[in-house]
Amino acid sequence: MPGFKGLARESGEPSAVYRRLREVFGDKRPRGRKIRDEDEPFRPGRDPLKVAGAMDTLTSEMGWTAPMAEANVAIEWRELVGENIADHSTVLSVADGTLHVQCDSSAWATQLRLMRHELLSRIAEHIPEAKIDSLTVSGPSTPSWGKGGRSVPGRGPRDTYG
Repeated sequence: MPGFKGLARESGEPSAVYRRLREVFGDKRPRGRKIRDEDEPFRPGRDPLKVAGAMDTLTSEMGWTAPMAEANVAIEWRELVGENIADHSTVLSVADGTLHVQCDSSAWATQLRLMRHELLSRIAEHIPEAKIDSLTVSGPSTPSWGKGGRSVPGRGPRDTYG
């Protein structure tokens, strides 16, 4: 490749010019990394952490303690309320200190509403970091008759059921 041979200069002129400019204007680039006292190897406190300790530190520094405690309420729902209640209820969400639970029948929803204070005290006793102060219980979801591909304007299901 004869065209590329002229690109490389054989003389040391560019490097001499560069060195002279550095002498005149100074070199602002940092030269090497200085070792600080806290970077010193073998000093106390530089041992690797265990995973559990590192995760605890990370969650507290990032402010994830309350959201993780709220998630624990949903995970440990069966242990908190017992097998019988857990078979008929599901945690929907936890938001702003309110636990939203859906039951599979209106009878179970009524029963959980009556047990609200007992359930809240049990949650506060076992998972106090969650800071849940209210419980919203809903019954089973019903089908919506007003929306859908075959809905028509008018009286709706009343004229169907008689």
